[in-house]
Amino acid sequence: MYLGLGIFLLVVGAVLTFATSIHVSGIDISVVGWILMAGGLLAIILSLTMTRRRGIVSHDVTQRDPVTGTEVHDARIEP
Repeated sequence: MYLGLGIFLLVVGAVLTFATSIHVSGIDISVVGWILMAGGLLAIILSLTMTRRRGIVSHDVTQRDPVTGTEVHDARIEP
């Protein structure tokens, strides 16, 4: 989700910075574009960092065998 938002912010910021010549009283459109591009870059970095963290999941499962009554421990690491 953040990856798409980051790309969108980068594109809108680049358009405002490099492709427009609008002059608004009290607002520098070029600075707004740079801020949007910085926010887009931050969103992309956060997206990639969070995706990598979710990649490794470990499960510790303990079950009791109904016939013998012994406990079976199973540790699983899923990429």
